[in-house]
Amino acid sequence: MEIKDIVKKVKQIEIRTRKKTEASLMGQYHSAFKGQGMTFSEVRPYQFGDEIRRIDWNKTARFREPFVKVMEEERELTMMILVDISASMDYGTKGQLKREYVAEIAASLGFSAAGNNDKVGLILFADKVYKVIPPQKGRKHILSIISNILTADYVPAVSRIDKAMEYMMGIFKRKSLVFLFSDFEDTYDSKMLRVASKKHQLLGLRIYDEKDNEIPDVGYVLLHDAETGKEVWANTSSARWRYTFAEAQKQKVRALEEDFATSSASFMNVSTGADYSKLLYNYFQKK
Repeated sequence: MEIKDIVKKVKQIEIRTRKKTEASLMGQYHSAFKGQGMTFSEVRPYQFGDEIRRIDWNKTARFREPFVKVMEEERELTMMILVDISASMDYGTKGQLKREYVAEIAASLGFSAAGNNDKVGLILFADKVYKVIPPQKGRKHILSIISNILTADYVPAVSRIDKAMEYMMGIFKRKSLVFLFSDFEDTYDSKMLRVASKKHQLLGLRIYDEKDNEIPDVGYVLLHDAETGKEVWANTSSARWRYTFAEAQKQKVRALEEDFATSSASFMNVSTGADYSKLLYNYFQKK
């Protein structure tokens, strides 16, 4: 895309997502993610109904009357967005590429975080980590993240989700909200999911096109794997072949759901074009 097309696309996504975010998601996000704990604010005289455990015993002893510590919620959070930029994510048959759909969801998440004064960072990965944008606050930063997702070079390589997670945990020590976008076409080390979900709050989003799950009857076709380059002829006119393919995809999704559940992480299976705002709203509500 040319620069003017990129700017136009980013602006369109901002307009669409900000409207959705302000209408429903921002409030639910704020309720769901209330920070990392409590921090000291001030000391004041004890009032009837205050918790005993909040008494500041040093000041109470000094002034010979009870004082309590006032605590504030620590509001600032960090959101990390991990996006698979392997070649299979640069694909779509319903008027929107997977990468464009991911950019829109990421924008909605980013603006929700920005409205809560939280930081947002980005990791683009495939067979390795290709780009890292450190967490920052603000609208311009979110627009930069959207632009980077849209304009990344989507590489013909097998995606290594476990490597991306390992990299993130090595760099970002503080507990974060982690949103992992991929079509999960490649295998990964499920042990890394368990390790990551113990440290961070993790949601995996499988972004798929309807043709990823079911291939129509179009006769003999040469199927090309965008990541490995492998090609194979298939007789899509065979009802048995189409059924076997569809069942294999369903089994893959069931295995993903089980992996994430076993790891105490969350998982969504999202088709391009679906109303992601409702899915995110429900996710925030459950949290």
